[in-house]
Amino acid sequence: MGEVAEQLGVGLTTAKALIASGELRSIKIGRSRRVPAEALHEFVRRLDVEQNGDGAAVPAATPSVEAPRTVLS
Repeated sequence: MGEVAEQLGVGLTTAKALIASGELRSIKIGRSRRVPAEALHEFVRRLDVEQNGDGAAVPAATPSVEAPRTVLS
């Protein structure tokens, strides 16, 4: 989860809260929790749309979060 927190620029507690609330999708592998890279991108895109509208008037931008294929927790 440290990598997720780092990618989002938030603390570990905030990253865990986002996962616990279901706002940030994650999967469980054994006893570990993982956040797929696409889930991280979806989360950032969703926040962007919520905060800046649907983006119809703004050209599509490359997501600002660069994440590996799967972000380890």
